[in-house]
Amino acid sequence: MRQKRFSKLFILVRVLAVLLGFIPLIMLFPLVMAISLGEKIMIGSFAAPMFITLALSLASIFSLRRKKLHLNAKDGFLLVFLSWVLASLIGAVPFMFCGLGFTDSFFESACSFATTGATTITDIESFPYSLLLWRSIAHWFGGIGIILVSVALLPVLGIGGFQLLKAEETGPEKEKFTPKIMVTAQLLLLAYSSLTFILFCLYLFGGMSRFDALCHSLTTMATGGVSIKNSGLAAYSSVFNDAVTTVFFLLAGINFSIYYRLLMGKFRDILNNTEIKVYIGIFITASLVLTLSLLPEYGSLPTALRYASFHCASIISTAGGAVVNYENWPAFSKMILFILMFSGGCSGSTAGGFKIIRHVVLWKQMRSSMKQLIYPQGVFNIHINKRVGRKDVVYGAAGFLFIYFSLVAIVTLVTALSGVDVFSSFCAALSMTGNIGGGFGIAGPGHNYNVFADHIKWFYSFVMIAGRLELWTVFVLFTAVYWRR
Repeated sequence: MRQKRFSKLFILVRVLAVLLGFIPLIMLFPLVMAISLGEKIMIGSFAAPMFITLALSLASIFSLRRKKLHLNAKDGFLLVFLSWVLASLIGAVPFMFCGLGFTDSFFESACSFATTGATTITDIESFPYSLLLWRSIAHWFGGIGIILVSVALLPVLGIGGFQLLKAEETGPEKEKFTPKIMVTAQLLLLAYSSLTFILFCLYLFGGMSRFDALCHSLTTMATGGVSIKNSGLAAYSSVFNDAVTTVFFLLAGINFSIYYRLLMGKFRDILNNTEIKVYIGIFITASLVLTLSLLPEYGSLPTALRYASFHCASIISTAGGAVVNYENWPAFSKMILFILMFSGGCSGSTAGGFKIIRHVVLWKQMRSSMKQLIYPQGVFNIHINKRVGRKDVVYGAAGFLFIYFSLVAIVTLVTALSGVDVFSSFCAALSMTGNIGGGFGIAGPGHNYNVFADHIKWFYSFVMIAGRLELWTVFVLFTAVYWRR
């Protein structure tokens, strides 16, 4: 029995090496840039981890080539979590070569793969171009998901991929909308890549250089919200770029299966989608209210609408980017953005947070429970997408609500213990758990995460990865029942 368990563990380690084989492939692009620009210090920072990881991955691929493997849910949870941690560790190497300490380097790498948009860097423009490209690529790759990309090729190795997809994909309901998981992953990647390319072209049209347009399109579609400029998108002073970014923040926060249905002409499914209607409704309502509250501040309706819509889209999609310091806004205006930090994007999107669908489910269940109080003998069901919702989805949303805000409370407490004021601690906790990056107080746009102690940054790195993987995937590993045979 013990020999069988070690054999299974050895196979899982090799599968993990296969999954991480994508890291050196995407490192190839910044390596080529470092060579072409003569950034000598960066060449080794990409080449060393790239070739070591690639060698391990190729060895694992050949060793698994003739084996038929079947992964269960337990294997999927462990592989997904370890993939994200090790990817962040490998991705930290280039940052260390640029002078950042190990803690800050790992934090930056974890932020990138978790698409959180936080940073400890005060002068990003002083960093080599190849590192800026790597940071943007890591965001983009984290957005689509290491595992989601991997399952497109795993069937070639005879490894069932749906267990991995269920562990990584965001949202309470995991949906395989095509018969084969490889086709599903390829369609999602196609939609993601197509939107990124369109955004790249629009940024070029808006006056950005090719390099700037590439980096910003990668991070925007990943809802990372970071920039290669110290002042972010504000450096371009472009109404067009701000408007385009606003639209694509929203598009990136929508369930990507919607784009598949759009291509297939299934418009009725889109019109009946409850989550999208609520998502867009919240954005429009918040933007209008925020615009009206900012009119006295800017004295111009177009300007107020520009900043209101951008920051509402940024927060609701958990991108966390900013073009002005919204902490200088009136209290009511700031409160609107603060409330949006509790929402999150749609399930199955690159956005983090609590997710709109869970709010919808719990709201409908609350109404159903109130009707039950008035009519005790009645039978009431919740309806989602004009179909009767399953009870297990309600239970899952309720359980997630508890674990989500329990983690927010714990992160707030740990941060406050380091001497940070309570409000900043709470905003940082919401930002890290929901992968937003932005916030208020010390976590606001006028500061960065360099002010936090090293042990807080390590804790935040774990929280970001857990939040990116929907919490369940990570915290199930800490239960006794998971490790029982």
